[in-house]
Amino acid sequence: MFDPTIFDNIKVILEGRIYDLDLEGKIIIVQRNDWVDLARMSRKYRIQFRLLAGNQEETAEVTLSAGTEDLTMEILEIENENKPGCEISIRFYTVIENPDQQCKHIEEKINQIWNYRPILTQTIHYIYPNTGKMNNEILLQFGRKIDEDNIEDIPELIEYTLKTLEALSLLNKK
Repeated sequence: MFDPTIFDNIKVILEGRIYDLDLEGKIIIVQRNDWVDLARMSRKYRIQFRLLAGNQEETAEVTLSAGTEDLTMEILEIENENKPGCEISIRFYTVIENPDQQCKHIEEKINQIWNYRPILTQTIHYIYPNTGKMNNEILLQFGRKIDEDNIEDIPELIEYTLKTLEALSLLNKK
């Protein structure tokens, strides 16, 4: 019989919570990918969504991944000082016009919402010649692995993600 991995168990909870929000009419899922990398024997799940009532320029993307070492340790039940687990990261995509000013406000707002916990990186992209609008990719990384002990944190993680989408939408309306 198939014994689900940590990745599978967390993915079910994560996906279920996001699809519940879609069914409740709070968000709309715009893309979903589920990869198995046979060359590296790793897994990655990514789901993107927007607020249903929000600005269409803001998108959130939650990524769950498990690498070869973690999957191998778990499936083969290898005892090691490192506990197997998954990594989770969150990206937000938005459009800005004044990066010097807006990136600072975005960083401040996200740090308020997330209580300065994740590592935040903003990357600006634009097509030359610049028309004034630039794409801002905001990456939140947590710097640690998660496992089934963290499943109860998933709804709160998604709630913070929604609050961040709402904040980005409000910042862009100014």
